[in-house]
This record gives sequence, C-alpha cells and structure tokens, in this order.
Amino acid sequence: MNIMKFGGTSVGSPERIKKVAELICRENRPFVVLSAMSGTTNTLLEVAGYLLNRNQEGAIDTLTSLEAKYEGVVSRLYGTDAAREKAGQYVKDVLDYLKTFTKKLFTSTQEKILVAQGELLSTHLMYFYLEEKGVKVVLLPALDFMKLNQQGEPDSDFISSSLAPLVAGHPEAEVFLTQGFICKNAQDEIDNLQRGGSDYTASLVGAALNAEEIQIWTDIDGMHNVDPRVVRDSRPVRHLQFEEAAELAYFGAKILHPTCIQPAKFANIPVRLLNTMNPDAEGTLIDNNPDHGVIKAVAAKDNIVAIKIKSSRMLLAHGFLRRVFEIFESYRTPIDMICTSEVGVSMTIDDTTHLSSIIHDLKRYGTVSVDLDMCIVCVVGDMEWENVGFESRVLDAMKDIPVRMISYGGSNYNISFLLKEEDKKRAMEALRRNLFEKC
Repeated sequence: MNIMKFGGTSVGSPERIKKVAELICRENRPFVVLSAMSGTTNTLLEVAGYLLNRNQEGAIDTLTSLEAKYEGVVSRLYGTDAAREKAGQYVKDVLDYLKTFTKKLFTSTQEKILVAQGELLSTHLMYFYLEEKGVKVVLLPALDFMKLNQQGEPDSDFISSSLAPLVAGHPEAEVFLTQGFICKNAQDEIDNLQRGGSDYTASLVGAALNAEEIQIWTDIDGMHNVDPRVVRDSRPVRHLQFEEAAELAYFGAKILHPTCIQPAKFANIPVRLLNTMNPDAEGTLIDNNPDHGVIKAVAAKDNIVAIKIKSSRMLLAHGFLRRVFEIFESYRTPIDMICTSEVGVSMTIDDTTHLSSIIHDLKRYGTVSVDLDMCIVCVVGDMEWENVGFESRVLDAMKDIPVRMISYGGSNYNISFLLKEEDKKRAMEALRRNLFEKC
C-alpha cells in the first residue's frame, strides 16, 4: 500500500480535484491524505481572528464569501444532480455550523474546531466525487485514529492500534481517504499538527500501516538544488538521504515539512516527492541510503535574528553556557546556529516572540548585541570531514559575500552561513555556479 498526500494547491480547484482523482485511481488501494483546498485554512484563521476580536460581522461576511466559493466548486465538480445535491448539502451544513460560532463565546478550543473544517470539506468533496465515479472509496476520519499524547506529540502506539483495524475492516475498498493536519489531543479535543501537518499525517499513517512508499504530491517537481523562487536554472535533486532532506526542509525548502521525515526514517519507508501538474516526472526519492561524496542542494531560511553575548568573565567560567541556554529554554525558543569564542557566544533564533525578554535576561551575563534581518544559507550533502576539498569549494563561492557566522561540524550533512537577507540571492547564485555548474 502506498500513502498519497496531496497539498492545498493540488486540490485547489475543481479541475485539480479531478486530476488528483485520476492519479489516485492509477494506484492499487492507496491511502490518500488531503489538505484543505488552498486558501481555505487562511480564510478560516481570518474568521477566527474576527471572532477573537468580537467582530461578528467581519466573521459572517468572510464565511459568506467562503460559502460562495465552495458552492462554485460544487457546481463545477460533479456531473450529476444527486452528487451536487449531496456535496452542496454538506457544504451548507458545515458553513451553517461555523456561523454558530458568531453567537457564543469564542476560545482557542473553538478556533481549532473551526480551522479543522478545511480538511473535512476537502476530503468530503473528494469522497463524493470518487463515489460518483463508481470508485469503492472509504472515508476514515482522522479524528478516529490520529491522536496526541500528554506531551503534545503524536501517540504512535494509539495511531497504529486504531488505524490498522479500520483498514482491515474494509477489504472491499479500492481507495482509503482521510484528512491531514487535524487530530485529537490527550483531552480528546479537536487539535492539529500545526502548519505543514498534512505531511506529518502522511508519514505517521505510512509508519502505522508499514506502507511501501509515502508520496508527497505538490506543485513542483521534487526538491530542487537551489530555491527556484530565488535563483533561476535550478534542478530537481533525484535522491536524498533522510538526514539531508531534514536539513533542507528545516533550512527553508518549503516543499516538505521537517517533521515529516522522522516517522518514515525510523520505519525505513521511502518518501517520494512528486508533482501533481507533471505526474510522470521522476521527482525526488528520500530514503536511508547515502550517496557518498556528493553536494546535493542549497537552501535558505529567512527572518533570522543573531544574538551575541560578550563577557570578559566568560573566560573559563564554569556554567556560563548552561545559564545562557537556560534563558532560551525558559522562553521555549530554539536556537538554530551557535558559535563560541573565549570571551563570547553568538547564536541565532527565528522565533522573536520573546526577543525583548531574552535580551533583558542575557544582559545579566554580559554585553548583548542583536542583528536583525539576517538569513541562514545552508549547503547540504555528504559533509563528512574526510571529504577533503568540499569546504574550500563552498568557501570559495562565498568569497565576495559578507558572512556573520559559519557553522560546520555539528552535522555531517551541512555547512551553514549567517548573512544579511539582502545578500541571500547573490550568495545562492554564487553557490549554484560553484557547486553545480562547474561539476
């Protein structure tokens, strides 16, 4: 069994839903995970914003526009009056339900329920369409098996023990269908896996069912060696090791959510990135098999803040770094890069929610300086220290770029550079020329 996950742009219109249905029907008993139609989650978050600010009129106007959008989808998607009536009634019921939130106290719990409706809408529209086409499709609600534990992490044991019997109970099914992103938490309330969580759903489902392959379908032909939105003449990378893909996803490759990697990696299930608009393209295969001596790709992560703490008292001071890290820990703020010297330490963060408080607390231990509008450019591949010459090729490409920090050796798979956002494009173009054109 293969897992097929389709993102919001892949199901963003009636025409694309039909195309996805064709791809689904080419597979043998696939398990399909769908995101909400593109734009829907943002619209629902907008509604939630109105309700949290007690602007019921704004919420109702936005929901009315969303209802009109889905009515248009229904009228163009189905070929029979019976299917249109069934799907139209479902859309009406969902939007009527959402409008009831304007008449009562709105909390963060209700917000998660509201946002979950995007995936419920997309999967039901696909279910009705496949049903109309005569496909034996079974819709398995994600809320029946996708659950978080007390720590807010996916409960893998519960997911496996709940999902396997549901699938086994439908031997006649040609297609299984479920929602990405949404789940139940440990208190049995509707929750979600955060943004990009549909990738996570697909990986967790694949691990639970011991799938042959997990396919992530988007609107681009695999993961590219440089970001095609920033640099022209990029090329798809045909093969990545899980660790390489995780580095690229974390450092800016938007095609794949970083958390998607772990369940598939541990279950040794390959992940394939494919293009809904060009389904016969090879895409990118991600697995546990390494390619030795190869630089694969360059990625960039924006909106980085660099923090430097300088203290003459740091010299041989026992516990200095521990105290610094405890400040970031207390504000639940992860660190991306870190460099140390005898008298100072520099680090980067991308979450500025508690930046002012962090700076205030750090000043107890030394002089603090902050650089804003920075980015991390990351070169990913087989960076084992025995591969002599890789570092010089990378550094040679960056010879004309002002670099604030360099991180090398913390991972066997990347070299990272901290620089100003305004220099990102120039840096990535130089790396592409030096690392890929000359090879």
